[in-house]
Parts: sequence; structure tokens; C-alpha cells
Amino acid sequence: MKQLRDEHMIQSSIPGLGVIIMAAGMGKRMQSKLTKVLHAIAGRPMVLYVLDVACRLADRGVAVIVGHQGADVRKVVEGADSRVVVVEQAQQLGTGHAVLQARATFSADPRRRPSRYVILNGDTPLLTEATVRDLLAVHDEQKATVTVLTAVLDDAAGYGRVIRRRRDEWLQGAADNSVQKIVEDKDASEDECAVREINAGTYVVDGEFLFPALDKLNPRNAQGEYYLTDIVQMAVEQGRTVAALCLRTIDEGVGINSRVQLAAAERVIRQRIRDQWLEAGVTMQDPSSAWIDAGVVIGRDTVLYPNVTLEGRTVIGEDTTVHSGVRITDCVIGNHVEILDHCVLRGSQIDDDARLGPFVHLRPGVLVRRKAKVGNFVEMKKTELGEGSKANHLSYLGDAKIGKGVNIGAGTITCNYDGAHKYQTVIEDRVFLGSDTQLIAPVTIGAGSVIAAGTTVTQDVPADSLAISRVTQVNRAGWAAKRRAMLAAGTVGGGSSPSHRKLTSLKVDKASGKTSHQNGKSSKGRSR
Repeated sequence: MKQLRDEHMIQSSIPGLGVIIMAAGMGKRMQSKLTKVLHAIAGRPMVLYVLDVACRLADRGVAVIVGHQGADVRKVVEGADSRVVVVEQAQQLGTGHAVLQARATFSADPRRRPSRYVILNGDTPLLTEATVRDLLAVHDEQKATVTVLTAVLDDAAGYGRVIRRRRDEWLQGAADNSVQKIVEDKDASEDECAVREINAGTYVVDGEFLFPALDKLNPRNAQGEYYLTDIVQMAVEQGRTVAALCLRTIDEGVGINSRVQLAAAERVIRQRIRDQWLEAGVTMQDPSSAWIDAGVVIGRDTVLYPNVTLEGRTVIGEDTTVHSGVRITDCVIGNHVEILDHCVLRGSQIDDDARLGPFVHLRPGVLVRRKAKVGNFVEMKKTELGEGSKANHLSYLGDAKIGKGVNIGAGTITCNYDGAHKYQTVIEDRVFLGSDTQLIAPVTIGAGSVIAAGTTVTQDVPADSLAISRVTQVNRAGWAAKRRAMLAAGTVGGGSSPSHRKLTSLKVDKASGKTSHQNGKSSKGRSR
């Protein structure tokens, strides 16, 4: 079973290509303490979607420029791919200054210096590999020095405007579509603000041009920053070709700058994920309600009922059925497993042919072996349930190792915690636990043993033994009728009245089975 790749993914890298990802910005409009590129989409920080594209394309390395919360971004990026070089932009002086920080990374070995660079923004998680390859193709076809990805918006406010030589004619399909410059929104004139073609923030730049051009940037603009976009006009002034590729749809090119845009990107990516798994042979009875993270893997002929949530690094095998209201996080689920409604599973492994639910809670560290069953209102934690064993009702099983063919009766509790430490319970093969049993850990129940219903086990039970710990049952004929009569007569008062004490204060002699009141008078179970 293989993890799906984006339908636009292409395996081979591009010779001589280096990739630079700008991920230093704070993202003030997100109104968050968390730096923008670490906000999650479908269970992954958004920068990792961009990194995926970069790592598949680059032949000469990937540099990620970090700034705000740089240590956190570094940890996420390096954890995803150890080959990535993380470079700090100590002062955020603009996009041009950010890219300039990567020069040392790519200049260290002249033999591996890139002939071209792709420059990406870390906040564009919808950008696909196919689009970047198309941009590279345009760059090569037009023998350009700089090639820019653009898009046309009805409302371009806030975006840098792409200024072309003959803008009106280009919009009508004229052949000359040469780009002259990119003007940032805060620096645009009234006429330039009317332009609807915007800079989508992805570039291809020739290696011999990029860093010398960046050295010539100046911060004479409304924001006092070094704009990467100024290299476009610089190339034009040197007589070089600047090309552009205009996106057919805006989704890929939009950077995430607000929670509204984050939510919109989440919808797009989750729909992509659903479509990919449907194409791979997974059945979803209501696809729009399936919530599947990017790191999830699902086998063929598995069926997802409505309102299923699959999170983290969950792997589900083939021919498995997951019913409504189930949430599975970081679990490995085998083949032919059935998970009934409203189960919550985290950090657990479920082997083939097992059956869970409804209303099961599996906490991290649970292993449910082949053909085992876990039923309604059972909670398990750090527990192995052996092959063919059953815990069908109303039980808590924590820090336990349970063998094969074991029956866990309803209401069984492993008492694993003494207020300071956790202890293990071992239940060997073919043990039968009756209902309402408590196992005081640490304790071992030997193979083939039977634990009578209502027993509290405080010491090890040898193999093939019966363990029973109960007080002797006493049946007092007529007691209830007499009590009702006394209640009706008003002669039974509070707990301190003589009649109340007489009715309730019994003492049992375990050896003889006789009972007596606390005042010492004997009773053999007869009404007095």
C-alpha cells in the first residue's frame, strides 16, 4: 500500500536547479502568536506543502529562509527533509534581502552552483509541482532571464501589479505580453492600481543574474524594504527578457495572509485529498463529510461512512469499514477491520479482522490483535488484547497484557494506578473474567483461570484456578415487606433511629454463614 502523491507530482528533479523558499515573515493579518507558515492545513504546516514541491524539483539543493520563530520553522523543515538548508534572515528587510541570504548556501561549491533558481513563498500551499514545471518551460522557451507567475483578479487590492508593455492589448490576446516591471500595492500609482494582473510570488531566475541583481537593490520605496520584484525592471533595463505565465485559476497563486484565506486553502487541499483517494479505490458514502489529513494512507475497497475523521499518520488497510462519527489519529489499522460508530482511536494498532465499537476509546499504546473484539464503552490504554480475545462491554483496561482467547467480562477494571505509579496487569491465554471484576495491579492471572463475577483480585492467580472473593450472601425473608410497613407507619426515621439501625446493621460470620445484628443477637436469615 502506497501513500498517494499529488496528481500533478512528477518524480524526476531538474538538472542544475536550486530552490529558495521565503518563510521569514510573521503574518500579522493572521492575528496569531504562531508564525504564518506553521499554521496547519489538513494536518501539516503550510510550509511543508511548498517544501514538497521544492524537494521534488531541486537538483542543486533547497534553502529555506526563516525569520520570525525561526527555530520552530527550522525544526519543522529539517524534520521533514534533512537535506534542506535553513538560513536565518536576522532582520526582515524585504523579500530581496531574504533571498540574498541564500547566496552563501549555493556558492559554497562552485561545481554545484545552480544554473537557475526557483523562488517560492512559504505561504502558497496550493501551488502544484505541475505549475512550477510549466513556469520553467516558459522560461526556457522564451530564453528569459526572469519568469514570473501571475494571476488575474477582480479585486487586486493588496497585491503587487504586473505592468506589461501593452496591457490593454495583452488582455485582448495580443502577442506581445512582455513584462516591464512589478509594482507593489503601496507604491502603485492610480493607473497602476487599476491593473488586475497580480504577481503570484513564484519566480524562475537565471543563476548568473540573481545575486548580482540583488546586490544592486535599494530600499527607496513606500515600505523602505529591498523588493525582490525590482529585479524584473532591472532585467528589462539590461535588455534581458522577462516572461510570465498567467494562472488559469487563482487558487494556486494566492498566498495565505488571513484566517479566511487559510480556511479557503484548507477546503481546496482537503478536496484534493478526497478526490485522490476516491480515484485510488476508496469508497466514501458522503465524500464532503470525510476529513482526511494529508499524511493518511488508505487501502483499496475500504469504506468510509459519513463524518469520519482520519488524522496524522494514520494507515488503514484494504477492505476495512469505518462507520459514522469515528475519529482515528496516528493509528495503524489492518485489513478487513470493522470499526463501528463513534469510536475514538489514538496511537494504536489494530490487526486484521478485528472488530471495534460502538463507542470505544483507545488511547496511545494499544495493540488489538487479529480477530479480537472491543465492544461498547470500553477504554484501553497501553494494553495488548490478544488474538481472538473479547472485551465487549463497559471496561477499563490500562497497562495490561492480555493473551489469546480471553473473555473480559462486563465491568472489568484494571486498577493500575496507586496515586503515584502505574502497574501492569498480565492476563494469560484462555482466562475467563466474570463481570464486575477488579484487578489490583501488579497482578498476573494464570492461563486457563476463571475469575468469578464480582471478584476483586489482589494477588496472583495460578493457572487453571478459580478465584473468588465475595462476602457471603444473606437472604432475609420478609425484611423488605417489614421495612415498607415501618416506612408507611412512620416508624423508620433517619439513619440514627433504633428501627433504622435494627433493619440495616447486620454482621456476617464468614465461617458459619450466620448473621447477627450489631447488638450481638443471632440471625440465620429469618425475619425477626
